[in-house]
Amino acid sequence: MAAFGEMGVMSEIAQAVEEMDWLLPTDIQAESIPLILGGGDVLMAAETGSGKTGAFSIPVIQIVYETLKDHQEGKKGKAAVKTGSSVMNKWQMNPYDRGSAFAIGSDGLCCQSREMKEWHGCRSTRGVSKGKYYYEVSCHDQGLCRVGWSTLQASLDLGTDKFGFGFGGTGKKSHNKQFDNYGEEFTMHDTIGCYLDIDSSRVKFSKNGKDLGHAFDLPAHLKNQACFAACVLKNAELKFNFGEEEFKFPPKDGFVALCKAPDGHAVKSQNAGSAQVSQAKNMPNAPKALIIEPSRELAEQTLNNVKQFKKYVDSPKLRELLIIGGVAAKEQLATLENGVDIVVGTPGRIDDLISTGKLNLSQVRFLVLDEADGLLSQGYLDFINRIHQQIPQITSDGKRLQVIVCSATLHSFDVKKLSEKIMHFPTWVDLKGEDSVPETVHHVVVPVNPKKDKLWERLGNKHVRTDGVHDKDNTRPGGISPETMSEAIKILKGEYIVRAIKEHNMDQAIIFCRTKLDCDNLEQYFCTRKGHQFSCVCLHSDRKPQERKQNLERFKKNEVRFLICTDVAARGIDIHGVPYGELVSCYLLLSFCIRLNSHHDICSSFSYQCNPS
Repeated sequence: MAAFGEMGVMSEIAQAVEEMDWLLPTDIQAESIPLILGGGDVLMAAETGSGKTGAFSIPVIQIVYETLKDHQEGKKGKAAVKTGSSVMNKWQMNPYDRGSAFAIGSDGLCCQSREMKEWHGCRSTRGVSKGKYYYEVSCHDQGLCRVGWSTLQASLDLGTDKFGFGFGGTGKKSHNKQFDNYGEEFTMHDTIGCYLDIDSSRVKFSKNGKDLGHAFDLPAHLKNQACFAACVLKNAELKFNFGEEEFKFPPKDGFVALCKAPDGHAVKSQNAGSAQVSQAKNMPNAPKALIIEPSRELAEQTLNNVKQFKKYVDSPKLRELLIIGGVAAKEQLATLENGVDIVVGTPGRIDDLISTGKLNLSQVRFLVLDEADGLLSQGYLDFINRIHQQIPQITSDGKRLQVIVCSATLHSFDVKKLSEKIMHFPTWVDLKGEDSVPETVHHVVVPVNPKKDKLWERLGNKHVRTDGVHDKDNTRPGGISPETMSEAIKILKGEYIVRAIKEHNMDQAIIFCRTKLDCDNLEQYFCTRKGHQFSCVCLHSDRKPQERKQNLERFKKNEVRFLICTDVAARGIDIHGVPYGELVSCYLLLSFCIRLNSHHDICSSFSYQCNPS
């Protein structure tokens, strides 16, 4: 329990983990859990069985719990938050005077907007009407921003009207839609000082303590109006310092910290109230976390893990829901109406419930795409983009959406492209590498060459049925046409599967086929053979959910020797101790990728991989 506690995992979750005999975190957990608890987006890749599900579900459970706990405590006695009075008495950025995609940290000073295409701004809770004042802004990343001063009449797009004065990271000063060169460019790790001399009607800025000189004269029509600290961001993060902390570059020439403004010179913002806070009202069908899986089996497996991890989490208890197709939606809808915090499901049914308004995405804090490469290969890119657009990038309590993507490989072009679109500066946790093969895996590749092996000519109809692509072609024995060779390769691959099973006396194996039809044909062939040697079950998306569940359980209990499945259906399924003989676990792969012009191509072969147990 101490090992997980050192990563910041709450004791209740650590206790549940310990009861699962997880004494130490796996590599993927040790890398990913602190990153997710720290609020970052994470891309992770690791082997099946490495604890990847725990790596994302443990921190998701904890943060969802903490979010609900904060909301529960807020209901009990923080009336000041509802009226905004406690906020408006502090020098901080104003949660009631900000753009829709502008987030403010709990300290009121750390600000962020992750909108890529639009600018979103904010002003401070208090302004000044007389005197000489200074505040600092630290840039925390390389996004675009402008900082400066504005009146309450100004738009939140600082510097684009006659009521605001901004200085941007591109080295431009802006006022009334006029952008002129000024000072220097600034970016991450730079600190900008913002000076306002109301008595002399002048504005200037500094960069890392260097005075950049006079920037603006305050026009006459603003001399009687209070000026507020202001900024506007596009995919950027800033930290304000109004003087409560020691300045990095203290001002000179009589300028004082904003927070030191005397009461007679300080003005509270008129933009105060409960509008923003009221949006945080919880709706029963609005979960805090959405975990999407490519298959029913993996969704069920993930949900079971979530239940185990949250076993001792209480006050409030977390409510989870499995949303998958192939089962009656009545119970799922009833659970949604009663309230749910974490949803685990498959794209089809989730999409149905979202489109009909039964599942609300307005409060989602976490979006987890498990086996993302599998989701993309099944054609769910549009679905992922659509739901990502519907989820607010900033929650109503000012928290940023966290996106976690798990993939068999992070080097897939499609996964990279997706991550660039929906994630914000994600951290890569890649324990596999681009071409990684586990040390415990040994490959054996058997080339299929029908020109050398004439066995296919003698088999007649006594072979694994093929996909029927060449049923209408002339594929007579002895022929050399491309169609004949293609059909011959398919016949031989099925025969080689049978031969490998017999030759190595395999007690149990998983056989992966490219298509559902290939699975059905191989299952049918095995079933025609007598005895237990070829006993099998099949697993793919056309099989009914109950049948798939029963087949998987039969294989796990060693009631049958072979599990025949598509890679999508079996992706990430937790199956322990698949034996091959007495010493190794054997995974038999059947590939149906064929190049007619190269019968020695590695795709035109089957291979089996054996893991020493």
